[in-house]
Amino acid sequence: MSSAAIDPADLNWEHISPRYLTVRLIGWAVEAVVTVALACIPLALRAAGVWPSAPDWLAWGLPALAAAAFVWRAVLLPRQVRAVGYAERNEDFLLRSGIFYQRTLVVPYGRMQYVDVTVGPLERAFGLCSLKLHTAAPGTNAVLPGLPAAEGARLREHLSERGETQLAGL
Repeated sequence: MSSAAIDPADLNWEHISPRYLTVRLIGWAVEAVVTVALACIPLALRAAGVWPSAPDWLAWGLPALAAAAFVWRAVLLPRQVRAVGYAERNEDFLLRSGIFYQRTLVVPYGRMQYVDVTVGPLERAFGLCSLKLHTAAPGTNAVLPGLPAAEGARLREHLSERGETQLAGL
C-alpha cells in the first residue's frame, strides 16, 4: 500500500510497541463477547419460549452479523497497530496512522501548549502509555498510543522542551 502522497520524503518513522497489539486485542475480545452476547438475546428468548415468534433473520442473523464484524476487525487490528508511527523533525512532530484512510498529522513545536502522558490499567500491565499533544486548535487529535513507558516519558520531556524553545523564539 503506497503512502507516498502523505509521507514527507526521506523521513525515518519510529513505530509503537508491538505489545500494543495485545492491549488492543484484549479490548477487542471484551467488546466482542459483550456485543455478541447482547446480539444473542432474541435467539435466547426464542429458545426459552418467551418470544417464539422471533424472526429467523433477527434470532440468527443479528449474532452472525455481529460476529462477522468482529472477525473483520480482528483481521485489521495488526495492520492498524503497525500503521501507527511518529517522527521528529527540527520544527515539528509528525504522527501517522490509518490503513484505508491514512493520516499524517504535523504538529509544530511552537504550537504545542502541553504534552500529556496517560496510562490506563491495561496499558500499565504491559508497560505502555499514550502521549497526547495539546494545541490551541480544538480539532487537533494528536494522540500517540502504545509507547513504551520510558519512551513516553522521554518524548514528554523532549517535546515540552522543544515547544518552549520554539515558543520563546516567536
